[in-house]
Amino acid sequence: MMRTLILILITSVILLSPTCSEAKRIKDLAAIQGVRTNQLIGYGLVVGLDGTGDMTIQTPFTIQSITNMLTQLGMNVPPASVLQTMLKNVAAVIVTADLPPFSRPGQTFDVTVSSIGTAGSLLGGTLLLTPLKGADGTVYAMAQGNLLVGGVGAGAKGSKVIVNHLSVGRIPSGATVEKQVNSPFAQGDTITLELNDMDFTTATQVMDVINQQLGMGQTIASALDGRTIQVKAPSGPARVQFMSHLENLQVNTGVEEARVIINARTGSVVMNQNVTLDECAIAHGNLTVVISSLNEVSQPNPMSNGSTVQTGQASVSVNEQKGAVIRLKKGVSLNEVVHALNTIGATPQDLLSILQSMKTAGALHADLEVI
Repeated sequence: MMRTLILILITSVILLSPTCSEAKRIKDLAAIQGVRTNQLIGYGLVVGLDGTGDMTIQTPFTIQSITNMLTQLGMNVPPASVLQTMLKNVAAVIVTADLPPFSRPGQTFDVTVSSIGTAGSLLGGTLLLTPLKGADGTVYAMAQGNLLVGGVGAGAKGSKVIVNHLSVGRIPSGATVEKQVNSPFAQGDTITLELNDMDFTTATQVMDVINQQLGMGQTIASALDGRTIQVKAPSGPARVQFMSHLENLQVNTGVEEARVIINARTGSVVMNQNVTLDECAIAHGNLTVVISSLNEVSQPNPMSNGSTVQTGQASVSVNEQKGAVIRLKKGVSLNEVVHALNTIGATPQDLLSILQSMKTAGALHADLEVI
């Protein structure tokens, strides 16, 4: 009796439990409008290089930057012609960074430093104080610090060995926030969710889950379109706790759409596990045409008053490989599709044409996207 009861309980749990592979958190499906990073950029100087800085004759903006900096520090600056022969340890750089959301003055974040001149390496350099501006021209942070360069290089007498990239470095916690970016997250009585992918079914399911789990019998979420869901949220500190519960709600999105991604530039093809085929036959073969030419020159004997004669010969050969025909059954899986295409010797470039032809013929059940 006890064993039968246990089996019934186990069977009930299995039937009532949702499929883990189909359930996703709202945090993984959508982003919160107004909670975003902001790109920052700045122009600066890296000093302390071991003779691998800019060739200042070819980069006059480095000389101008050094002159302006020394003048602001109260130094008597020598003429630019003198500086061109002296400066080998300085490089002009562009500093880029992403300002995290809700950053407050005094907090730090990482920056990336990239050479814009002729510097051979930024290894061992130090970035001088650099203002970082947003798209509106406002300074939101200041960057300074020692660079970490993930590479090494050496050379002598025209020979050079370089491992990885030496003209780009990174400064962990190298920037300090000076001005806060205002966020609409805490404003108003609603927050807006933006789905990562537009889908009316997913938008409806997200809306239903929020109303069922957090609505308390009321409708607090409404889908405005296939990407946007507006949710009523409490104000003040309670909004943070409310968002913590909301973003961890599980949404059953069902089976993902079958999709094939083709990169026409690199020849790469990526398919998800939901790609299936109707019964079809594929023939694959290559036709190669080779044209070769041979030029011959006939020269006259000395003192014969003859002329040089040039003749050319050409040969054309055509090589056609036997086409391989393979039959694919209906409803085959992704593994069988890949194995079948490899069997007929299809290269990545061949797959581009084969998959497009299968889609046109109606045998490929997937969304074909060429990037």
